[in-house]
Amino acid sequence: MGWITAQAPRPAELNACVDCGLCLPHCPTYRLTGDETASPRGRIAAMRAVADGLVPIDDAFEDMMSFCLQCRACEAACPSLVPFGRAMEGARAELAAQRSDAGRRIRQVLLGRLVTSPGLLRLATRSLGLARRTAAIRIVPAALRASLAGMRSVSRPLPPVRGATHGAQGKQIGSVALLAGCVMDAWFGGVHEATVELLTRAGYRVVVPPGQTCCGALAAHDGDARGARRLAARNIRALSGVDLVVSNAAGCSAHLKEYAEWAGDGGAILAGRARDVTEVIAGAIEDGRLPTMSINRGVVAVQDPCHLRHAQRIVEAPRVIVSAAGYQPVDLADDQCCGAAGLYSMLHPETSHTLGENKAAQIRAVGSTVVASANPGCEMQVRAHLDNWYRVAHPVELYWEAIREKELRSRENPE
Repeated sequence: MGWITAQAPRPAELNACVDCGLCLPHCPTYRLTGDETASPRGRIAAMRAVADGLVPIDDAFEDMMSFCLQCRACEAACPSLVPFGRAMEGARAELAAQRSDAGRRIRQVLLGRLVTSPGLLRLATRSLGLARRTAAIRIVPAALRASLAGMRSVSRPLPPVRGATHGAQGKQIGSVALLAGCVMDAWFGGVHEATVELLTRAGYRVVVPPGQTCCGALAAHDGDARGARRLAARNIRALSGVDLVVSNAAGCSAHLKEYAEWAGDGGAILAGRARDVTEVIAGAIEDGRLPTMSINRGVVAVQDPCHLRHAQRIVEAPRVIVSAAGYQPVDLADDQCCGAAGLYSMLHPETSHTLGENKAAQIRAVGSTVVASANPGCEMQVRAHLDNWYRVAHPVELYWEAIREKELRSRENPE
């Protein structure tokens, strides 16, 4: 039957792969299984076979595509620059179009209604918080319970920041629209606070437009192409009229930078303005607009989110930020995916758990109880696999806390 949607993998994307195998040692699922069908090369071969009409889109094909974490480590290693992430999103869009089932329809409703509605998300958050404190948690699916173990504070979500405008402190050098996001808005308000404070101190006027919504990354990764396009169109309207569009979730900033794929010319314009908060704050530190702390706070383990390191190729910025906070950044043994991967922890809980345990072991080997991670899914996954005395925080949170502590000491002990 072949492909039937415009989102499907394109011949140029699939033909760019020369089957060299250099991606294999970088692919988490191949490293776990040693199975060619669990590798980028094997998945591309399956996509080619479907495109050529040699095999149908069947259970075997769906299993191969579903098992992929979409971490895009293969892209960073590929000498042929195969856009594997784009091809994988296209393959999953085909699966959604040709093999719609109850589970996929439920996920589309959740992604289209729950995460795009701040009110519903906060209601669900409070309900989950109550369930965690009572026997009702038993009715929550085991895979979801594992994910909830890493949530910051589901019982007391911070108030929303949408609709606010924050003036630049000092000379204004530009304007920023902050993507409030879905889970970031409900569960990671402290990261938003640090982001706004640092951006305004760096000379930006920060607006948090009220008409914005989820970036659409979860929908795109799950094959809901229509939903991803709808969310992108809404954000293009809401996040206009500024110099930069900033996200403090690595998965969201990566998706914003690929909006041209989902919304044409309007998407390309927004994509050109999209930035991850780490690159903006690191740039302000390096050019002297934000300070560097002289105090030694010890070692911090840096966990690189896949969509920061592999999709955006941003590696140094988080390390610049935690260094400016007074920490010594230490890399982990490797940059393999932590296993969060959006909905992956619920769809493939055993594999996700194994990868989470592997990441936790790497963090323990560093010897620090402080971990810097620039993506909410990674932060929740890592926290779920570490003991309670470990602290996992966004680099901008660690940096903003260091600035506040220095200012407090200065007020208490003026020279």
